[in-house]
Amino acid sequence: MKRRDFLGLTAATAASLSLSPARGVKGPSTGPEMTALCDYMSAAKTRALPPEIVEHAKHHILDTLASMISGSELPPGQAAQRYIRANAAQGASTVAGTALNASPVEAALANGVMAHADETDDSHSPSRSHPGSSVVPAALALGEHLGIDGAHFLRAVTLGYDVGTRVVMAMGGADFSYESVLSTHSIAGTFCASAAAACVAGFDARRMRWVLDYAAQQSSGFIVWRRDVDHIEKGFVFAGMPARNGVTAALLVRSDWNGVDDVFSGPDNYFLAYAPKAATAKLVEKLGERYEIAGTDIKKWTVGSPIQGPLDAIYAIRRKQAFEAGEVKGVTVRLAPSVAEVVDNRDIPDICLQHMVAVMLLDKTASFHAAHDKPRMQDAAVLKERAKVTLVRDEELAKLLPVRVAIVEIELADGTRLSERVTAVRGTPRNPMTREEVIDKARDLIAPVVGAEKSEQLIKSVYGIEAVADIRTLRPLLQRG
Repeated sequence: MKRRDFLGLTAATAASLSLSPARGVKGPSTGPEMTALCDYMSAAKTRALPPEIVEHAKHHILDTLASMISGSELPPGQAAQRYIRANAAQGASTVAGTALNASPVEAALANGVMAHADETDDSHSPSRSHPGSSVVPAALALGEHLGIDGAHFLRAVTLGYDVGTRVVMAMGGADFSYESVLSTHSIAGTFCASAAAACVAGFDARRMRWVLDYAAQQSSGFIVWRRDVDHIEKGFVFAGMPARNGVTAALLVRSDWNGVDDVFSGPDNYFLAYAPKAATAKLVEKLGERYEIAGTDIKKWTVGSPIQGPLDAIYAIRRKQAFEAGEVKGVTVRLAPSVAEVVDNRDIPDICLQHMVAVMLLDKTASFHAAHDKPRMQDAAVLKERAKVTLVRDEELAKLLPVRVAIVEIELADGTRLSERVTAVRGTPRNPMTREEVIDKARDLIAPVVGAEKSEQLIKSVYGIEAVADIRTLRPLLQRG
């Protein structure tokens, strides 16, 4: 054989090997989990939800919208607005807390970053994710683009919580997050947002499979975000990127892109790449029975999740025995090591445990303003109280994860010792906030940005979302001016 012929044969062989499975070898049939999941997803648009789940969904929608609006005034929110003004200030989708509109993809990105501009948004412990900050921006942005009604929007949001969280739980949930450098927050968020956006688009089961395929291809993010001192990258990884990914996946399929029918099984599938030991049956475990939106925390305090328990404990101790900060000799906080690591002497006030404990001692509460007052981290009075705080990484508490138990011990100058063990943080499924508490929190976040009147109208609209004929009518209530 001549060298030229050999090279031609080699090139032809290489080309044949590079063909996609659709053109080369026959792809695998759709697995049972994917079939059940996508059938469920395709019916979600019109499926009635139990009344208690509807109530939960309204709580989380309001809580996330409030986080978006309040986040518009924080550095990550300002960064999102700079991006929109420079690159994408056109379109029909709302950028919350501003007078800007953008395309659905860019609005989802901006609103996601705003929703996680701090530690105000909700969190889902079993999947180690913040579902609301990716789901609600994605569903809102595409919902405005398509003009869906409020009931459709609510069902899409609820579906988003169900799907993305289950993907991470199938991967191993909290255990996976502690063992991997991959960010469960962005992984869950991408699948959450993609499912919600796909429901907004009203896809059939096969198109749902393709949306999940494009979600998987965009699944990314790793825990280097822990080095982020300004919360901007964290806002992108946790929420902005996932929300953008979800809307992108839905719009691609809506533009008649097809894809792999089952990215979760067969050769080279998603779980083989990310979590080879995944329990794929968990993708559909109790779908329609266990709604993950009801298992998602709403934060009472606008601080990082690991700080919620310690603040609850100090609040509870003070209700039993009043004391002033000057009477405190020392405060010991015990957390599981992996939980403590997230909030140990951080540079950002709302995710620094020692700082927020000092603020709680001085203010007897932890307001949104106090949790985001970075200059106060250098205040002499705060530093004096902060010096009294000792964080102990307790291995015994690690055995209780994913339940985050916090133990706080306070020693007063007269020798009195006070302690509290928190096993169910306020706002968690085992100790939920009331509608009134959720509204009070939302009012505190929304009114300073858009005004008290709009705040009340938005709250009323969310709790009457079934009567909203077009989700776009919420825009004036979400924006300034």
